[in-house]
Amino acid sequence: MNIKGKSALVLGASRPVGRAIARALHVKGAHLILPWLDWPEDSQKMEQEFSSPESRNITMRCDLCSEKDITLLCDKIKNEFGCLDILINNIERGGMPIVHGSYDKEVNRKQWQLEQDTTLQAKWQVFQRCLPLLQNTAQAIVINLSSIAALTGRSGPAGLVFSDGYAAANRSIASFTENWARIGAPNIRVNEIMLGIIDHRHGPGTRGWELLTDDEKNRLIDHILLRQTGKPQSVAKVVEFLIQDGEYMTGSVLRLDGGYLLGGETVPPLPDGVL
Repeated sequence: MNIKGKSALVLGASRPVGRAIARALHVKGAHLILPWLDWPEDSQKMEQEFSSPESRNITMRCDLCSEKDITLLCDKIKNEFGCLDILINNIERGGMPIVHGSYDKEVNRKQWQLEQDTTLQAKWQVFQRCLPLLQNTAQAIVINLSSIAALTGRSGPAGLVFSDGYAAANRSIASFTENWARIGAPNIRVNEIMLGIIDHRHGPGTRGWELLTDDEKNRLIDHILLRQTGKPQSVAKVVEFLIQDGEYMTGSVLRLDGGYLLGGETVPPLPDGVL
């Protein structure tokens, strides 16, 4: 798909990973729709960066956990563009255990449900409301962003940064990806990028990362085969690939984790054997 001139709904663009994706698509000539809700300073910077008289970009306040707000967002897209070509389904809320502690704490009374409502249900609601817009163009693509928390759970070094509720919610996203690929075929491709420890998303640049001891940080990094955390720009490059060059990919899950899931285990030399 040629990105130039396409309409692209990018969720989470007020934060670094979503912002990197929005920038990459903007450079390629896409018309962006960028909803925002919290993170007021970051949202203001996003609006300043992408709002200009000559652009057709749309920035608007929208609670993606609200069916009413999502409907208003889709009405805005329909009125402006008539269809939706690209949906970057990047919304989540994951409590980091190093920050929040146990769900049993009074301050965390609503944390579990918040993680389900944003990481899982909001993705589903956005896709359902956007589906008619995606079907109203000859070729469209949906990209779900998820986390390796789906596979690690709260085990090993990742137990400090991935909560139980966040892991459980992410476990379900692959099911969405596969079902939506069936629903969208043949004109809507649906794929998923499963993220590891990315800067500003469980990695450096987050409050949780700063609370880790040097030993805890080293144990996380040592578990990554490439011995480094990922960059938001790397996520944006994979998004570009899926849109532009992944024309024969749908229902696929790409893992972008630097080899975290393969880390922690070594390959022993072959024994001499007895023959």
